[in-house]
Amino acid sequence: MGRGDDHHPRLILPRRALFQGAGMATLAAAWQPTRAAVPEGPPKGQIIVGLSQEPTRFHPLRAHIEVDDGVHLNLFSALWRISPDGTFVPDLATEVPSIANGGISRDGLTWRVKLRSDVTWHDGAPFSAEDVKFTLDLIRNPNFPAMSRSGHNMVQDIKVLSPTELTWTMEQVYAPYFAILAWTQIVPKHVPGAAAEGQDVSFNNLPIGTGPFKWGERRPGDYVSLVANEKFYGDGPHVARLVFKYIPDMTGLKTQFVTGAIDVLGIAGITPDNLDEVKAVPGLKLYAAPSGYLTSFMFNNGLPVFQDPAVREALYLSMDKDAILNDIFYGNDIPTESYLPQQSWAYDPNLPKHVFDVAKANALLDQAGWKHGSDGIRKKNGVRLSFDCSTVAGNHLREQTQQFLQQGWQKIGAELSIKNYPAAVVWGDFWRKSQFQSTIVGAIFSIGSDPDASDRLGSWNIPVKTGTGSNTMQYANLEVDRLLHESVATLDQEKRRQNYWRVQELVRKDLPFLPIAQQKSTEGTKVKVQGYQPNINYRSNCWNARDWKWSA
Repeated sequence: MGRGDDHHPRLILPRRALFQGAGMATLAAAWQPTRAAVPEGPPKGQIIVGLSQEPTRFHPLRAHIEVDDGVHLNLFSALWRISPDGTFVPDLATEVPSIANGGISRDGLTWRVKLRSDVTWHDGAPFSAEDVKFTLDLIRNPNFPAMSRSGHNMVQDIKVLSPTELTWTMEQVYAPYFAILAWTQIVPKHVPGAAAEGQDVSFNNLPIGTGPFKWGERRPGDYVSLVANEKFYGDGPHVARLVFKYIPDMTGLKTQFVTGAIDVLGIAGITPDNLDEVKAVPGLKLYAAPSGYLTSFMFNNGLPVFQDPAVREALYLSMDKDAILNDIFYGNDIPTESYLPQQSWAYDPNLPKHVFDVAKANALLDQAGWKHGSDGIRKKNGVRLSFDCSTVAGNHLREQTQQFLQQGWQKIGAELSIKNYPAAVVWGDFWRKSQFQSTIVGAIFSIGSDPDASDRLGSWNIPVKTGTGSNTMQYANLEVDRLLHESVATLDQEKRRQNYWRVQELVRKDLPFLPIAQQKSTEGTKVKVQGYQPNINYRSNCWNARDWKWSA
């Protein structure tokens, strides 16, 4: 989505072993954050993270885009985190609940979560189980504009047993809920603005969390700065200040990285056409890894022009995908027909491969009754085959892709008009309320380490209709809905895999978006920045900035 424009190893489902008696300690031991060998003294220095889009939403439970995540992950904390290899590591919780440790009932429906007793909010108030209950209740409140209620809407009968323990029951087993909770930042009950249902922006303007950094200041159009939380309950932070610098032009972003004005090049990374130049610069370190992002040409399927499947198929047939990938994106990304990354256990490698065939596209439109008008643009039942495409201004490779498609689609009588805007405009109500006609976007469909894509594909998650979810393309397919509901209600991984293969088949047939490529992200840091680690299970590689520090 917002990244509308990133990461590494394979995606792993929350282990079935969690419900079969295996504890979480072994899994948590598979990864541990960088720890200082000796006390290092107070945090010192600052790290500047360069972003091509501006973070604007600082309430972590409200609808937001990927660049906002970097801020959220450092201001707030979740019950547990996801390591790069997909395992869950306790954060606010003292352990990840399982059958073995008594945190999950044998039927998988009753949860008991134990919390740390040494956590305080940034304003000094103590953190407790009441805050966790408040957070879950808030997300479930239909009047609150939550990012997503998927999974949370299965929670019922939340009871606080003590300041460090609470329980709840699930209406049914919900397999992705571990991953969802790892993405759910806990907000404070005692701060009134956190629960605002309307236009109250007080909490967004001055967010209070339990994370490794506290709110510093924001200069709109320029940067957001965070300062070290020296009372943080965990290891770190090691730097006194973390700055998210907004540089709207991709070339300008690269230039500031090369010249040393920024220390970490975050979401969007280094575009393929600039890689050779950046590699030659001493003092920089690059991190190249497959990401969970799918680059696609996304339709607003609620518009009449896109409701004819012949139109969507003809546009895909007449898209010279190889030229886009090789000539514009320098062969950097991974061609795909699926919305899931190829590292996922649920990825279907057998989907029909794209074929570039302009003649077949024209024949398909002829058969569907789309007739050429006097201006060369096709028309059917009063609807012209004409539409706008919008993406973030300054993303030059996507702008080149728009221009390429504009020219190519003229050959089938389709008219594409380019209307680009700043990121804050594109990913605001324009995106959220499905005001766009089409867009070139990079989006993650799965949830952390789980392949469930209900939030983007379920018809109940069309925000312009239901007020929640991320299905802004307004895709609706009853069989897809059924399969998504069925898949989250079982812990049988093979059954889930079969269902998700079928979902991928249906989506590939329906083409609510035209899949282009799984993105390979190349982000970078100065050589002396230590602790940076790509993680395919998060939307931002600032997930562990608490571990970052400067080498001597």
